[in-house]
Amino acid sequence: MIEENKPGSYSADNIQVLEGLEAVRKRPAMYIGDVGVKGLHHLVYEVVDNSIDEALAGHCDTIDVFIHPNNSITVKDNGRGIPTDMHQKEKRSALEVVMTVLHAGGKFDKDTYKVSGGLHGVGVSCVNALSTFLRAEVHRNGIVYEQEYSCGKPQYSVREKGTTTTRGTNITFMPDDSIFIVSEYNYSTLCARLRELAYLNKGIRLNITDEREALEEGGFKSDSFYSQGGLKEFVEYLDSNREKLIPEPIYIEHNKGTVPVEVAMQYNTSYTENVHSYVNNINTHEGGTHVAGFRQAMTRVLKAYADKEGMTTKLKFDIAGDDFREGLTAVISVKVMEPQFEGQTKTKLGNNEVIGAVNMAVAEALNNYLEEHPREARQIINKVILAATARHAARKAREMVQRKNVLSSNSMPGKLADCSENNPELCEIYLVEGDSAGGTAKQGRSRNFQAILPLRGKILNVEKAMEHKIYENEEIRNIFTALGVTVGTEEDQKALNISKLRYHKIIIMTDADVDGSHITTLILTFFFRYMKDLIESGYVYIATPPLYLVKKGNNQVYAWNDKERLEAVKELAKGGNESTVGIQRYKGLGEMNAEQLWTTTMNPETRTLRRVTIDSAAEADRIFSMLMGDEVPPRREFIEQNARYAKIDS
Repeated sequence: MIEENKPGSYSADNIQVLEGLEAVRKRPAMYIGDVGVKGLHHLVYEVVDNSIDEALAGHCDTIDVFIHPNNSITVKDNGRGIPTDMHQKEKRSALEVVMTVLHAGGKFDKDTYKVSGGLHGVGVSCVNALSTFLRAEVHRNGIVYEQEYSCGKPQYSVREKGTTTTRGTNITFMPDDSIFIVSEYNYSTLCARLRELAYLNKGIRLNITDEREALEEGGFKSDSFYSQGGLKEFVEYLDSNREKLIPEPIYIEHNKGTVPVEVAMQYNTSYTENVHSYVNNINTHEGGTHVAGFRQAMTRVLKAYADKEGMTTKLKFDIAGDDFREGLTAVISVKVMEPQFEGQTKTKLGNNEVIGAVNMAVAEALNNYLEEHPREARQIINKVILAATARHAARKAREMVQRKNVLSSNSMPGKLADCSENNPELCEIYLVEGDSAGGTAKQGRSRNFQAILPLRGKILNVEKAMEHKIYENEEIRNIFTALGVTVGTEEDQKALNISKLRYHKIIIMTDADVDGSHITTLILTFFFRYMKDLIESGYVYIATPPLYLVKKGNNQVYAWNDKERLEAVKELAKGGNESTVGIQRYKGLGEMNAEQLWTTTMNPETRTLRRVTIDSAAEADRIFSMLMGDEVPPRREFIEQNARYAKIDS
């Protein structure tokens, strides 16, 4: 006989029902993705999205974001203000319902919001649950209403605070540092999203102020984003560091039917395709039916035009779909009343009706453009033919990489010092700058799970190279071979098969100087353009070797920045003279011995690794094209603002 309610038994008593916002606090990653940097910033996006919904409905044109000195956030808008009257079903203020009940809000009422930017409908109540403090202040009907919350729980009923001549909603919140593993907001990350929203929603002004950084001339660091041209200006911004093939972007706005479609595209002289897609302001980086409709129309219309003009009659091979999109930067934005998302991260649009809507809109507009701009049309087709020719040259180079990969492990690069462990989840590989540092790393590593691949000098700048040159490059071929990944078939060149990936930590380890940063950027550019799946799967990391070793007698302290160096000097100088401090500045990994490199940079118990993520594919695309392109002024400005090692001489 089986006894119930003993330790380890499973009965009705074991079933927990989480009420209200408890579920969000219990499993926050289910609602905001993670509790790291991405999740922390997602809180701001959720609140801003509510204000954007008001703007899409025609009731708001200005949104202000403030980062306060304690890293709390305020989001203000001039919309209608969240309703504060009594909710008949809930028997409490509608404001309290919106702030404390999951899946509650106007976006579920089709008469209130036709489309909504919220992905899961959890919105501001989710932010409330994950904040130690949140205050909602509503300016509505000439009265200011307010309510404060702690971890999602109201501290008092909605009350009147005074009178007002304005309208809108102000939300101030402090993320719960017992939930989030980081607490500091990144200004540039928030700027990137607000800039994106400004382009996606023309006519709306989004302002951001960072009260943590006072300016010498007074006031605080701030930026304002506003676009009248929408996606046309977005594409011009993304392509600002590339050489244009056609003078102006092709712009498409199609509001017929139930799915409004907006597309802007620009051909340039680069060799990569950069298509960014959005549904109700959500970046669908996995693509979906809207992207499929766009690609179908592009291929069909351009091929028909090339055939009609007799430009393909002498070709001895077919032109593939990818050839029509080489050197193309495009942004696709659709508004869908009830979007259906799928894919690994729920960012792939699944609505079948969208394929036809986008296909028809793009085909009609592109046909008109080609007929009205014959000179630009021939430039585009010539670019397509060049891409097809280069693709055939790349096929042989790609097959060489594939052939090396399918051979036995004896075909691994000669410089690779492999590990003995066979489980990829436990294995890591260091891509190390130069043979000297590679030799030190080989001596200092744990041979069980750490592999070392020294790279000779600076790898090829893939931003400026044709595809076949990339696969012919020895260092890049060595990376492909060592990792065990295979590149796509001729039909799907950009696909990457990572099912046989040999290491789940790919760690870039370069010198802590400007040259090291350049090599890191070259490798990241290669990964972003040709191995993006590795980044999106969370397999790419950057090692952080120390900058300084501070010594006094037998005591020594490592420092990773100037602040830590000064603190180390003060700590070791206690009871003595600071001038008797020894400070070694590491200019290269080779200056450390094997034990030092292991202790500071490679030992999982003591090292710091930075995982590479993509917050905004569009912004990453722009930055890589700027860093690896020919235009010097924007690159210099970026380095001056972000360099950790470079000192700009006056």
